[in-house]
Amino acid sequence: MDSLDDLKSDHERVEYLQNLLVSTATGGGGNDLHYQELRRLFLNNPNTNELMPKWVRTNRNLDQFWYFIKFAYPTYAQRRHFIWQEFNRLIEYLESKETHPGEQSIRKTLEKFDPEGINIIWTKALERKGRDPEGAITISRTLLESTCKYILDERGIQYDSDKIKLPELYRKTAEELNLAPDQHQESIFKQILGGCSSVVNGLGSLRNKLGDAHGAGKKGVKPKERHAELAVNLAGSMALFLIETHNESFTK
Repeated sequence: MDSLDDLKSDHERVEYLQNLLVSTATGGGGNDLHYQELRRLFLNNPNTNELMPKWVRTNRNLDQFWYFIKFAYPTYAQRRHFIWQEFNRLIEYLESKETHPGEQSIRKTLEKFDPEGINIIWTKALERKGRDPEGAITISRTLLESTCKYILDERGIQYDSDKIKLPELYRKTAEELNLAPDQHQESIFKQILGGCSSVVNGLGSLRNKLGDAHGAGKKGVKPKERHAELAVNLAGSMALFLIETHNESFTK
């Protein structure tokens, strides 16, 4: 493989990493730059860091890995079995992550729009929804806040970054994009756009009630995975809608 860009998911990346290590351990060699890049990727991700084999942490390149594996296991069969077993937890975790049909289109748009900011927030939301529902709900609101602020910044619209709340932030953004219900006469558009405002307000309330941004008392409500799934999917869909509307009108 010439480029890691051909790998479209973390599941494909970890399988490639596993196969690369098996090849190195059985005399076939491997791409050391690919190993180092994938090693950094999974170790820097808090959701996959703890699932990575411990010896990947200590072997920073394939030469170090080779000296580790050749003395630890004398036969090729033993080495293959060891590597497959060591990666099993991480692969099972990645296989269990469900992908709804809109995730790829949202990711594709966010990667082009703000690859180092909003796209990273979206990625974190996806990673947390199954393992950390409270964190996923909180970061879903962050996704919408960041999207609105980015759009307003690009359009030169002033706002108080420290004090403005999500409902007001969304209202400003919607008005700038001609998405406010009172900017339209058709009842169907007013209804749909009013629903969008309700979704944003609801996500803010959900985050306050079930997210991890505030402390909970003795009888604090614990969110379920389905709550996180709902919050992440709604936030991603709204972010996509706002960004595509901004891109269409801003470039005219």
